[in-house]
Amino acid sequence: MIRGLDGVLARIEQLQTYLDSGQRGDLPAAGVPASFSAVLSETVRGDGPAAPASGKPFAQLIQQAAARYGVDPRLVTEVISAESDFNPRSVSRAGARGLMQLMPENCREYNVADPFDPAQNIDGGVRHLKDMLNQFGRLDLALAAYNAGPGAVRRYGGIPPYRETQAYVSRIQERLGQ
Repeated sequence: MIRGLDGVLARIEQLQTYLDSGQRGDLPAAGVPASFSAVLSETVRGDGPAAPASGKPFAQLIQQAAARYGVDPRLVTEVISAESDFNPRSVSRAGARGLMQLMPENCREYNVADPFDPAQNIDGGVRHLKDMLNQFGRLDLALAAYNAGPGAVRRYGGIPPYRETQAYVSRIQERLGQ
């Protein structure tokens, strides 16, 4: 078993050398600007071209979707942080998936074929968040609806009395300075 980042990088370098040797015809050895291990190393350190300017993963996808749907990118970033801690493979006990923890019905509604694909998940999640903002007209209620579902917000006439949802809304609003 490979241990630690250095071991992983060494193994990647070995694989890159093997592929570059031309022993496999399906992967071109020429025209690759940098070895995969170098890009990975820069990304992990956060000093390479693959590191987003904001220091947060998926910053470009967040910016694009936020601009497309008119949602504050800081809000999207905080929702992703709260929902999955930026883990695109995250799955909740309730079945929510990906960065923005989309439920299967949300995936169908927003045409997200692969909830583990960051671009699809962020796009669908931002559209859902925008819909919650439009439906409820207030950030706190939109966040509660995103977390607990719009039915729960309607049923309770506000933020549901769920400890998780109340902490979720409070934490995100606090981080946004609201």
